[in-house]
Amino acid sequence: MKKLFTSLLMVTVLLCSCSSKTVLNEDVPKYREPVNVLKEELPKDFSPKDFHIVSIGDSLTFGVGDSTNSGGYLPYLEARLENEKGVRDARLLNLGVRGHRTSQLLNKLQAEDVQKAITAADIVILTTGGNDIMKVVKENFSDLRLNDFVHERVLYEEQLAGIIGAIKKANPAAVVYLVGLYNPFFQYFADIRELDLIMEDWNETSKKVLAKYPEAYFVDVAEVFRNSDRNLLHSDYFHPNDDGYKLMAEQIYLQIQERLFKKTSSQKITTKRSN
Repeated sequence: MKKLFTSLLMVTVLLCSCSSKTVLNEDVPKYREPVNVLKEELPKDFSPKDFHIVSIGDSLTFGVGDSTNSGGYLPYLEARLENEKGVRDARLLNLGVRGHRTSQLLNKLQAEDVQKAITAADIVILTTGGNDIMKVVKENFSDLRLNDFVHERVLYEEQLAGIIGAIKKANPAAVVYLVGLYNPFFQYFADIRELDLIMEDWNETSKKVLAKYPEAYFVDVAEVFRNSDRNLLHSDYFHPNDDGYKLMAEQIYLQIQERLFKKTSSQKITTKRSN
């Protein structure tokens, strides 16, 4: 447990240096990367659609660790989506805030501008939970135990349900994707199983909440970060670097592609807007 305390305390120091500043990146620069995707034939009467995507959450949405300061995974996701035959234009709005916990994200959803953005969205992508875990570390750093994370996880479950419910209330047709948590310390503290257990427990909680709502899905990134032969972390050893954000975007894209674009082989893509 002492090793667990030491590693998580290091993260606490890093995260305390992050300020809470809101940035609305309505014009996220587009990243173009050659891709080879096999696409099925589309119906002759099919026409591509515009997709409005709202990305909301913590520093992973804000893009901490992105060397280009252009929104973390968002420009890579935009490029992948616009390579789809079914997409005419992918418009991504970044509402990420550094340091936000789930309770703060829930409060943010009450803002009029956020409500308006979600109402107009086809897809809402969330990142949250990491700062909730670090809150436990800060409040119990002198005597940190695994049980300390249980109470906060229960609160996280309630607040996440409130977030998904608020999104669905504002826009029942929106498809919601929650990006899961990953363990950034597996390379340096591979022998500390408790770190994995915490992340796995919280990810399972997220899946349980999402299962209660229609068109709400979990994006698993934990194994991608663990199994990559490349360094995917920023110099703070916590947030993704450019390669990490690329792979995160790829996992989100694959989830969207699986549930949305494969339908085009037999029917048109349906969105709230008919252009």
